[in-house]
Amino acid sequence: MGGRSMIVCVAHNITSPLGMTTAENYAAVKAGMSALKHYDGLWGLPEPFVASLIDRKAFTDDRYTIVEQIVIHSISKALENTGIDSASARVLFILSTTKGNVFLLDKRETGFPQERVKLGVMAKQVSNHFKNPNESIVVSNACISGVCAQIEAMRYLESGEYDYVIVCGVDVQSAFIVSGFQSFKALSPDECKPFDANRCGLNLGDAAATIIFTKKDKVTENEWVACRGAIRNDANHISGPSRTGEGSYRALKVALGDLKADDVAFINAHGTATPYNDEMESIAIERAGLAGVPVNSLKGYFGHTMGAAGVLETLLSMQAVNDHNILGTRGFETLGVTHKLDVSNQNRPTNKRAFIKLLSGFGGCNAALLFAKGGLHD
Repeated sequence: MGGRSMIVCVAHNITSPLGMTTAENYAAVKAGMSALKHYDGLWGLPEPFVASLIDRKAFTDDRYTIVEQIVIHSISKALENTGIDSASARVLFILSTTKGNVFLLDKRETGFPQERVKLGVMAKQVSNHFKNPNESIVVSNACISGVCAQIEAMRYLESGEYDYVIVCGVDVQSAFIVSGFQSFKALSPDECKPFDANRCGLNLGDAAATIIFTKKDKVTENEWVACRGAIRNDANHISGPSRTGEGSYRALKVALGDLKADDVAFINAHGTATPYNDEMESIAIERAGLAGVPVNSLKGYFGHTMGAAGVLETLLSMQAVNDHNILGTRGFETLGVTHKLDVSNQNRPTNKRAFIKLLSGFGGCNAALLFAKGGLHD
């Protein structure tokens, strides 16, 4: 790292239908469990769908919306036993979400003022709960929000303005969200199949995931360092990814830097199981010289958790490397992209200590982050 300070993960949590802690979620995924289920008639929607939905009955604090409650739970669990004072002015909250309390647009929803649908107002509810005096940052940049939020956290810590940055990614499904994806014809009628020849669409999922970062001059071999990241928007189309993978390729090249491909345990891809996303990622990965690096997707376990995806999938990737494991891609059987990728539906061993988290989203936005256990060594 050339003597520079490093951005380190000091605490985390995943709250999802598969568990209320990071450890519970990792154990479930390692065992091949999925939270995806078929729903028919839910929320009055005319078409059935497959999704991963959290038990709303487990959250009973009527002062907060279901989305706010899940965020507060995740952040509270991450803060446990850290000694971090969430009320300190030296602590910043960053919320990553694509939809927030969008369900409040439904006039049948009562009990909360309409202004709570605004992402900034929602974020303020969360920071007020933790008695934090700062204005929270909201990152809402389609599917790449979770990685964007982590890059934003790195920048704030590097500025020296804060001692800790708490990043929480969240989205909770509703009739508004599911019907929107149904109108796009983007949903699979069955469990999704990332990178598979028979993939036909994505599933959606509920989750909140929290990662707490700080800056250190020295790290131990067991600490996770966010080394470098990039956001690249190729502005290809309002919903369709670039046919050449341009933005994703450029983000990958910056994240990889001078690290050799052989030193990367795996690329945790976006892997939504839509025909165009997976094809685009295969092109970008090959263009970046990473075709020989194992690739996985976690969408078959949780569905697409939207604003939570970048944080949730980063944390599970950290746990996998800690466990010397490359998680299998549930739903994958036969490679169905034109560029060669090393994808497997089985867990595989690894002794490498770095991985890349890759995301892409509507509007041609793309992001990548390199993490290394113990940091990068000169």
